[in-house]
Amino acid sequence: MAQDARTELLHAALTAAERGWHVFPLRPGHKPPALHGEQACARTGACATGHVKWEQRATTDLARIQAAWSRAPYNVGIATGPSGLVVIDLDVPKGNSSTDAPDGATTFAALCERAGHAVPGTYRVRTASGGEHLYFTAPPGVKLGNTARTVADSVDTRAWGGYVVASGSITAAGRYEALCASETTPLPSWLQSILAPAPTRPVGTLRLPTVDGSRAALAALAAECAVVTAAPEGLRNTVLNRCAFKVGRFVAWGDLPRQAVEEAFQGAGESTGLTAAECRTTIRSALDSSIRKARPRQAA
Repeated sequence: MAQDARTELLHAALTAAERGWHVFPLRPGHKPPALHGEQACARTGACATGHVKWEQRATTDLARIQAAWSRAPYNVGIATGPSGLVVIDLDVPKGNSSTDAPDGATTFAALCERAGHAVPGTYRVRTASGGEHLYFTAPPGVKLGNTARTVADSVDTRAWGGYVVASGSITAAGRYEALCASETTPLPSWLQSILAPAPTRPVGTLRLPTVDGSRAALAALAAECAVVTAAPEGLRNTVLNRCAFKVGRFVAWGDLPRQAVEEAFQGAGESTGLTAAECRTTIRSALDSSIRKARPRQAA
């Protein structure tokens, strides 16, 4: 990449940082982070006391940005969480998708109309694939995470734990370009209500369904549901998947009815703040896989 392209990318990084957005380098011409992974970490420098991931490495320090982008023509990543941003990602259907599938912008506009609101006017970026990123300032005191199709099909969001490619970055598919110079506006309250995590229900209200089954199967169901309710934030869906998979063998053996197992894990998952839809999808997938792979009882 020519020197002027490197200068443009450095300018893009500095411009984002001056807006208070925390940036970090992405691989030249690509979208993945250019920082080393945990397995390759030498535990030196910034990682002397433990591996530091891209979200923690992202910075608004202009000197650090100058030094980083002097080494290579890095694309620019914006860590949305530390930047106080929620970005709505309006995607376009992939090449193998149905040609009748609407793009994210069309779907989002229809959603806004149904909600009785105009499409919010805010800073936006055209992505290299032809989609759009709508930037909003995050609501104070609320920590939102990433979502996929929670708002609508082809409409994802990036907040804590996520990042977006900044305007000025270049990939083989094209350039990321700002569509307007307007300010970033606050996330509308009606969108926040869709994205906000479900309130955590007291674990004490969780009751397992009354079912017939072997003592071992019932004990396993109770134990695994307890593990789900104690799962830490960020691992709840993974733990739900693992625990449901472990109990699936008892369904395969006929020791527990599947519907009762689904009901028990649904209550456990929702009690941690996972949405009903997330729980249903995870539980069904885990049980399907477990039942398919279950060995005969005598071989277990």
